Amino acid sequence: MVHQKKKVPERRLVMKVQSSIGSATKVGGQTKSAKGATDRMGVLIVNSHPITRMGLAQLINNQLDLVVCDEAGTAAKALDALNASKPNLVLSEIALPDKSGLELIKDIKAIRPGLPVLVISMQDEAFHAERALRAGARGYITKHESAEELMHAIRHVLDGKIYVSKRISSHILETSLAGNAGPVRSSIEQLSDREFEVFELTGQGLSTHDIAKRLYLSVRTVQVHRLNVRRKLHLETSSKLISYAARWIEDRRSNFSSASARSLKRL
Repeated sequence: MVHQKKKVPERRLVMKVQSSIGSATKVGGQTKSAKGATDRMGVLIVNSHPITRMGLAQLINNQLDLVVCDEAGTAAKALDALNASKPNLVLSEIALPDKSGLELIKDIKAIRPGLPVLVISMQDEAFHAERALRAGARGYITKHESAEELMHAIRHVLDGKIYVSKRISSHILETSLAGNAGPVRSSIEQLSDREFEVFELTGQGLSTHDIAKRLYLSVRTVQVHRLNVRRKLHLETSSKLISYAARWIEDRRSNFSSASARSLKRL
């Protein structure tokens, strides 16, 4: 009896990519492509979602010049992987369970100053990209971009260049030419990365205790950050801070959705 091989269904990858990519294998704790990786640039993926890591790994391992050398779901594991895997580039998200991606970028720059970091995020690039670049990242790309654009961004950063989309590049240039673009924007920019993180989580409806758990901070520390945010934004009460932060988050989401819709129309 002749047995016919079952067809393997194509998987829908992250970033709207469909691919029939060869599988990757784990060797010595590091992800290695079946094609071999002796002359390929190693990428460390830092993302809290296993399915997203799998999709990105399959996509990268299908490139002739790139290979995923390791994966990490937390900032702590990412730092451990720096020495174990010796990556040529770190592809990291901002929202990590144990530490802000911005703080991770600073840690990486302190440990491996020459190691480039490319941020891939769902967050509004018009604001978060600037903070990521200031923290030391060499590029910022959103998950709404195509697989081809992500590969371009990775290679661009590996070549020693800075990658941002045309939209954010124009935005940064306009901001530089205009100086302080307004009191609201200026006030937000005065927040430290940690204060901004607390501000965002407050706008998302998290309580002080929830924020403390999310950021692995004490309740008292979060209270101090919230008080500093209120002072910098000239908000007299906690209720005004919550209301202001919620409106700010909603405005950013609306702006980002509009920009994404315009991008899709151009495809």
